[in-house]
Order: sequence, then structure tokens, then C-alpha cells
Amino acid sequence: MKLNRRNLLKGIGLGTIGVTGTGANAELTYATQTATTESPRAAVDFTDDVIYQIITDRFENGDESNNPSGDLYSEDCSNLRKYCGGDWQGVIDRIEDGYLTNMGISAIWISPPFENITEVDSDSGTSYHGYWARDFQDPNPYFGDMETFQTLVDTAHENGIKIVIDFVPNHTSPSTDGGELEDGVLYDDDEVVASYSNDPEDYFHHNGGTDYSSYEDQIYRNLYNLADFDQQEAYIDQYLKDAIRQWLDTGIDGLRVDAVAHMAPKWQKTLMDTIYDHQPVFTFGEWFLGADESNQRYYEFSNDSGMSLLDFRFGQEIRQVLREFDDDWNDFWDMLQETASEHDQVVDQVPFIDNHDMERFTTSGGDTRNTDMALAVLLTSRGTPTVYYGTEQYLTGGNDPDNRKPMPSFNTTTTAYEVIQALAPLRKSNAALAFGDTEQRWMNSDVFVYEREFGDNVVLVAINRSLNRYDVSGVYTALPQGTYSDALGGLLSGFDTVVNADGSIDEFSLGPQTVCVWEYSGTTTEPTLGHVGPTMGQPGHTVTISGEGFGDTAGSVQFGSTDATVVSWSDTQIEVDVPSVSGGYYDVHIVDDNGTESNVFGGYEVLSGDQVSVRFIVDEAETEPGENVYIMGDVHELGEWDTDRAVGPFFNEVVYEYPAWYYDVNVPAGTTVAFKFVKIDESGEVTWESGSNRQYTAPTDSTGEYVGDWQA
Repeated sequence: MKLNRRNLLKGIGLGTIGVTGTGANAELTYATQTATTESPRAAVDFTDDVIYQIITDRFENGDESNNPSGDLYSEDCSNLRKYCGGDWQGVIDRIEDGYLTNMGISAIWISPPFENITEVDSDSGTSYHGYWARDFQDPNPYFGDMETFQTLVDTAHENGIKIVIDFVPNHTSPSTDGGELEDGVLYDDDEVVASYSNDPEDYFHHNGGTDYSSYEDQIYRNLYNLADFDQQEAYIDQYLKDAIRQWLDTGIDGLRVDAVAHMAPKWQKTLMDTIYDHQPVFTFGEWFLGADESNQRYYEFSNDSGMSLLDFRFGQEIRQVLREFDDDWNDFWDMLQETASEHDQVVDQVPFIDNHDMERFTTSGGDTRNTDMALAVLLTSRGTPTVYYGTEQYLTGGNDPDNRKPMPSFNTTTTAYEVIQALAPLRKSNAALAFGDTEQRWMNSDVFVYEREFGDNVVLVAINRSLNRYDVSGVYTALPQGTYSDALGGLLSGFDTVVNADGSIDEFSLGPQTVCVWEYSGTTTEPTLGHVGPTMGQPGHTVTISGEGFGDTAGSVQFGSTDATVVSWSDTQIEVDVPSVSGGYYDVHIVDDNGTESNVFGGYEVLSGDQVSVRFIVDEAETEPGENVYIMGDVHELGEWDTDRAVGPFFNEVVYEYPAWYYDVNVPAGTTVAFKFVKIDESGEVTWESGSNRQYTAPTDSTGEYVGDWQA
């Protein structure tokens, strides 16, 4: 069976499932097959993890000696725009006292750890959040020193927890503050590099603030009033990449990249190449989407950049269904189908129910049961779920900064805490939650019965969001015949169920605001591939393949028809080095030591070597309405002369204006590439420029630029 990345979770030997009717008339047929065992995952595979997002300053004050002083600090945190004293020692303490480990948390995402500005703005407050950096290579002294940060990483690892840091390569700090702040200043090794108003080398964009009128406008203008880096400047490019290498050297396991919709996408691909070349870790970006908003560029970025995304499609829709009640389960199911279709590897996305950029899920005076139900859905859904600190304590609050209140308590007996405690370990023990597809088993506007399945592993979830009772009949499941207890232990009024020999479940009554989780963990004897990460790399880079049934004796792994060197092999996880093949997209599959072939992961991207960002500019390229300019060339990164893989569309409004067009493109370092510019209209009609192929030799370790006129 062959899978491309987009179909990875839809055809892994699970058989077919048919749906007839909806609601009480819904009936499904099914076919089961094989798989599962429990396994720790490598740093690039977070599919069975639960991430806990912490605003470091608001979690726990473990070391009062590093508290800020003066106007920076609010001792009782009555001013939410000032520092409140939380630090890395506080996180260490809550790992060691069992609060996080007993909840089942296996990854922690902390605030940006580097030094921020120290001035106070009368309106915006302080940089307690970590997003106003001044020196990307020094630690924030109000969170701790590098020794304490290293202790955090080591303590987390000793307790089976991964560490994710927030990285902010888009900007420094506000640059239009009336003189109260630091004018977007950037430091390097305690030396001032530039500020927004004193920027002789043009390290920042000076194009005004974005009005979100176009993708180009979002990238090359300031986000709000933040001093916006020009990553195409060689110094900034290297500065940011050197900084991330330094933090990777501490042993962190993951990165969340801020504001990815506001940086050139192909430059970000060179950043990911740098990360994977130095130390591959799971990386996900923040591309904010509002309620009911979908954006094709969002999906294109997820599939091409080498990083995953915070799953705003999931996060916004679950809020519409279980918080706002503007949508119902039909809308939620539509979202699940859309995202499974559009993301090449949907299990790598990072869903959530709230975070630091939106109102808290729990509403003041609201029903906390809605939060409990949302957590149950989050933790049994595809992707790597993220829980925002304090959600388990039912913290409330509106938009920034009310959604960033200090942790009110560390109560381990709230229902929300216990829901996480029950379901987080299930993601480790049942591979259906790590890798499985999602099928609708019964649905109306208030009730959703869905199933996750991977091989012989099955998790069936039934939820009733309403205050009404529903009789549910005609449910068929892939669960084997038997009696199943509620994995939540009745926390959300769940109950046992019985599956008949034909896979049917007799009619049952689903009470108000009830969630049931029934699961079966099996074992596979045939190789079944569930995840590949990272999804791009160079020859020699290490790739982790996760799944089940690989066997304990090494077989072979092939990229196309070329064998990869096996680094390690177990029944559930294989590490291999990308073989020496030319740049391109490759099918990856496993052959176990008995000669049995696995399903195929299609579309692994092999890069043509180290990547650098080059700005290609073509002038005098006049176009008809609906036409755009692209580039094509003789290397994989330029599409290998395939018009369907032309790179672009180019921009023509902010940095250069029509009829000049420009685009920042990742190309193999030190390589001489042959290329041409082309025009492509809305119908796909291609107009090639005339003349001989152009040539350009890319820099070996920096950014570059090519300028030419359109060859009419």
C-alpha cells in the first residue's frame, strides 16, 4: 500500500469504513487489522506527548533573588503587564514535587528564554512575556541564569519530560514607544548592534506597519510596532541561526517559532535546515487564524517549510462548539476532514483549546464542565495536544493580559486535572491516539461518536455536549467483541459498553454533558508506519520512523530504491540516515527481517545540500491581470524545470514595486544554478522569458541576491 504524506493516516492497513446516514440512522461498516506496543518517542516525534504551555513569569516564583525591582515588578501581580516573579526554578520545583509528572505531562513549552528589554512603557508594560528580545544569546536574568536553565532541561529529562522553547526570529521590541522603551535595540554579546532609529546597515525593515492587506504586506512590514528583522541581511541571518544553535546545544527537545506568517517562508526553510543539520528537534510555528478562518497559505507553509503548525483550525473550531456554541459537531467534523486532507502529516500539528493569544476557554461564572469536555476531546484527537497552564485550575480571563494571570493553585483534585491525568498516559499506551485516523461513528448537532484507529489499536469516544439526554443506536466500531470500561473512570459520567461479535453496540443512553472513552490496545506482527520526522533533510541527516510491528531484528529502510543506513532499530522506532541521493521527493518504506513490506510514506523531501536564502529580483516584468511571476531552474529547490513546481508567486509592492518583482528563495549553498523567470496566469498558462538560461552561484554560508531584467 502506498501513501503520500497527505494520505499517511488514511491507508495504513486499517481496512475501509463506510458511513450510511447520520444521527440515529447512522450505520457503519468496518474492517480491522493489526498493531501496537508502547514506546518512548524520539525528540522529533511528539505524537504521543501532551505539551503543557507555561508563561514562565506567571507559573511559580521558585527563586525570589532573581525578581525584578522597581517599576518592572508587581509583587502581588495586581498589574498584569509587569513581571510577577515566575522563573525556571519554579518550573523545576513543580516537576520535582510531582505536579506536572503526576498530571501526565510529557513536554513543557516555556516562554522565550533569552534576554528582553528592561524598560517600562506606560501602556504596554514590561517584557515579562519574553517576546521583546534584545539579545538572543543571553538568558533572561529574571527567569534565571544559564546554569538554572540547564538544570531545568536536565531535571525535565530525568523525569521523562521534554523541553520546548519559544523562539522569536521575526522582531525585537516596540520601536514607536514615545521614548519609554528601547527602540527595538538588538545586542550581540552585550554590544549594541543596532536600534530601529539607528540602523545604518538596514538590519530592520523600514516599511511601516502591516495592515494585513496581503501576504507580502505581512512579511515585509512591522507587526504592530515591533522592530521587524530583515532576515535577508547576512548579519541577521547568521545571528539568528547562531542563536538557535546555542539553545539547541543545551539539549532542548523542541521549538515553537513565533509569527511564522510574518517572515519569508523560504528563509524559514533555511532556518529549519540549520536546525535539522545541527540537532533535529520537533518544531512548530504560530500562524494565527481567527474563528472560521481558513488560509491555503497556512497549509502550504505546513507542508513545505519543514515545521508543523499550532493547529488554529482545531483550536478555534472546538471553542465554537464547546465554548461559544455557535457551531456544532457537524462543523467540527468538517474541520477534521479539511485538516486531514490539507496537511501532509496531520498528526504533527499542535491542537489546543486556549493559549496566551486568546481569551481563556473557561469563562467567568461559566460551566467548568465545558472545559472538562473540551480537554477530553483535545486529548483524544489527532495531533500533539497542548494544554495552557492553569486551564486545569479553570483560570478565567479575557484577552491579553487577562489571559495571563498567575497560577492560582496547584490543586491536583480538580476534574480537569484528573481528566488530563487519565488521558495523557493513554496517548503513550495506545498507538491509535498517536497515529490513528479519525472516523465518524454517530453524529448529530449535540452528540459526536468518533473513533481513532491504528492497526489493532482502537479508541472510541462518545460525547454529548448538551443538557439533554440522547438515545444512540446503530453504532458500529472496530473494537473487538467484549466489555469495555470508561477510560475516564466515570469522571465525566461515562460508563461501560459491550461490543457484539459483529462490531455493533446496542442502543445506549448518553446523558447530559457526558464523555465516554473506550479503548483497546493490540499487538501487530507486520511493519506499520505511523510517523516520519523530520519530513525533510539532507543526505546524512537522521530521520526517525515511528509505528509498530517493525520487529526487534533490523531489516531495511528504503528512500525510493536506495537503502538507508540504519542507526537503531526497535519494534516501534527506527532511526536511519538519509542516503546519498539527489534532491527531490522520495517514498520511504520499511522491509522487516522476514521480508514483509510496510505501507509507504510518500513525499519525504531530500534537500540538495545546505540551504541559503537568495533574493531573486526581476525588473521590467510587465504582466496582464491575473498573471504572476515565478522562477524555475535545474535543481530540486527551483522545481527542476517543472512548471507545476515553479517557485513563487513573486511580490511587487513593498520592497520593490511593479514592474519589479522579488522573492526570497532557498537554494543549495555554493551551487551554480541555471534558471529562468516565467509568468503564470490564473488558468495555469505559462509564458517563458526568452534568451539563454540564467546562472547564479549561491553563497556558501550567507544570504545572496540576484538582479536582472525580464528577457522579452
